[in-house]
Amino acid sequence: MRVSREQMAENRERILDTAATLFRERGFDGVGVADVMKAVGLTHGGFYGHFSSKDDLAAQALGRAFVDSNRWAAEAKATEPQVPLRGIVNQYLSPAHRDDAGHGCPVAALGSEVARQGGASRLAATEGVRAAIKGLSAVAPGATADERRASAIASYATLVGALVLARMVDDAALSDEILAAGRAALCSAET
Repeated sequence: MRVSREQMAENRERILDTAATLFRERGFDGVGVADVMKAVGLTHGGFYGHFSSKDDLAAQALGRAFVDSNRWAAEAKATEPQVPLRGIVNQYLSPAHRDDAGHGCPVAALGSEVARQGGASRLAATEGVRAAIKGLSAVAPGATADERRASAIASYATLVGALVLARMVDDAALSDEILAAGRAALCSAET
């Protein structure tokens, strides 16, 4: 049975969205092509009509995850229009974000794995990090563009580090304490 171009495009979008979620939940090595295609409800054989390899899928799914993350950051800024960085900090370092790696920040979920991936995934990550820094620079404290960029990079590193730590510990109280300390540090630095 032939599939229309529209259906092919829709299937590709579903594959990318699903892969982006699964990779963030389980890591690159924890997800196979068959897992992604099964989750989407398509056959494994149909995969190669959309992507040349699992590495190709990983790079494109990572790019999709960054686009989603940057869209999320724009929405978070809107929750605190007077102090948009606080909106980002409060939502990023929240228990809800900590507990939903599949729909959260790709850096916190996959950062150490991306460092060992191929060039296409590293490029997607680099572009995603650049976009995140640019977005944070627009709301970061500082008198000059260089100061705001430096503040944005430090804030991004603090956000990611706090979230990674909060996710890795098996003590719920300590995890909450890490999130709260990260929020306090970043929100006090903005004034």
